[in-house]
Amino acid sequence: MTEFREQDLSGARFEQVSLRDATFRSVDLSGAQIRGALLNGTRLRGVELVDVQISGELRNVVVNGVDVGPLVEAELDRRMPERAKMRPDDADGFREAWAILERLWAGTVARARSLPEEALHRRVDDEWSFVETLRHLNFASAAWVERMILGDLSPWHPLDLPWDEAPGWDGIPWDREARPSLDEVLKVRADRQAAVGGVMAALTGERLGSVVVRTEPGWPRVESFPLKECLRIVLNEEWEHRLYAERDLTLLIASS
Repeated sequence: MTEFREQDLSGARFEQVSLRDATFRSVDLSGAQIRGALLNGTRLRGVELVDVQISGELRNVVVNGVDVGPLVEAELDRRMPERAKMRPDDADGFREAWAILERLWAGTVARARSLPEEALHRRVDDEWSFVETLRHLNFASAAWVERMILGDLSPWHPLDLPWDEAPGWDGIPWDREARPSLDEVLKVRADRQAAVGGVMAALTGERLGSVVVRTEPGWPRVESFPLKECLRIVLNEEWEHRLYAERDLTLLIASS
């Protein structure tokens, strides 16, 4: 155990570090940037949360005795009624959700085309650029549909982009420095969307209730994983990352 007392660690960077079961007392975390962190089981007592932004999955998050997770979910569904359709249970519901996403993304891409190509490689608040976002969605579709469902053990394209905190794997591309054009990435995306669309079109209740097994080297590598969850992961990735993209496009358009 390492103990820090009365030390100034301002500006310190912690990356790939385990702080499990750590204790923080009388610490100043003002201005801290926390990304890709696991805070499961965390207890905060006597804290001040002022001007705080939280983006992530909220389950059993109790603030002053109130579980805020359901409240946040209900408010987001109220603001965006189509959001609730991203949690389908039957085949027709999955097809409807995918059609909604294709329509919404078409509008987002059209909006992005109003900007110069250089702006589409620009990061806002150190988030992914628009092009990087599409590259990541290509990776997600390849992983959860082409590999897990369709059985292609290595469906990767050189421009695919895993999430930033991924451990990295042999044989899976991860070129963070690549700067492909929007059209180059959209060409890959068209193939990936066609693969997902094909699975959705052929989906039946029986198929939706099945499980997939993928134990071969690579990622994902899981046993008895519900096929329904593979598709829900893709829906969630597509929905959430479009919101991020729209948020950043608004700032880029305003600054241009």
